[in-house]
Amino acid sequence: QVQLVESGGGLVQAGGSLRLSCAFSGRTFSNYAMGWFRQAPGKEREFVAAIRYSGGSTYYGDSVKGRFTISRDNTANTVYLQMNSLKPEDTAVYYCAAAPVYSIVTEPFRYTYWGQGTQVTVSS
Repeated sequence: QVQLVESGGGLVQAGGSLRLSCAFSGRTFSNYAMGWFRQAPGKEREFVAAIRYSGGSTYYGDSVKGRFTISRDNTANTVYLQMNSLKPEDTAVYYCAAAPVYSIVTEPFRYTYWGQGTQVTVSS
């Protein structure tokens, strides 16, 4: 069974940066595409970023493009989300997810495993 554990969330001022980490265990990490999603109170879960199994290809949601960077370390079984130039509207619970495919995945229903989420709060 795959387990995903996010860390790195917290409170930051607008314009600041945070780096989220998601530790993967239970299966072979390099067999999974990974993604980050977020959900703000009263809103639907939103796609943030995704990365291919090898890390060679990435894809971003329009609202974070140019500010966030997803990466992965297949030796450390970890996926990261570097978030720069944070805005109050980035405030949400951030979730990492794993899909047992090699390609980029943006649809939530294609992800099999989810972490418990980490809160990111950006103050104005």
